[in-house]
Amino acid sequence: MLPTDANDIFTEEVLKDLLPLQLSDAFFEALYGDADEGAYDISLSFENYAADKKVLSFALQLHERPEKCLACNLTYGLPEVFSRHPLINVQGLVQKIVALLGDDIQCLGWELGRTRTPAANMHSIPLTIRLG
Repeated sequence: MLPTDANDIFTEEVLKDLLPLQLSDAFFEALYGDADEGAYDISLSFENYAADKKVLSFALQLHERPEKCLACNLTYGLPEVFSRHPLINVQGLVQKIVALLGDDIQCLGWELGRTRTPAANMHSIPLTIRLG
């Protein structure tokens, strides 16, 4: 069973291990043929755990790179791209997250929400994981 404070599991270090910063460069290398063409770095943040609903909430955060324009990029279509891109591998990411919770926890499903813009230099794509 998930502890009351899931922050004990999903520390900053664990989140960086789950979605390493180097993945951003690999993604843009595959997409554009040059990692320097990327406008953002991708990171994972833990948002919360709703125990009553058995739902974990994370976010894929897109942090604008220096001298780049995050607003000029097509970040609103990314949930669809990320959901099936082999380098981002959201399915694999979800499996790793659920594995951290123990053998008795199962994933009943996951989804990426619509891109949000909490700041001009950062966009966020919600990742919701339903547990059983």
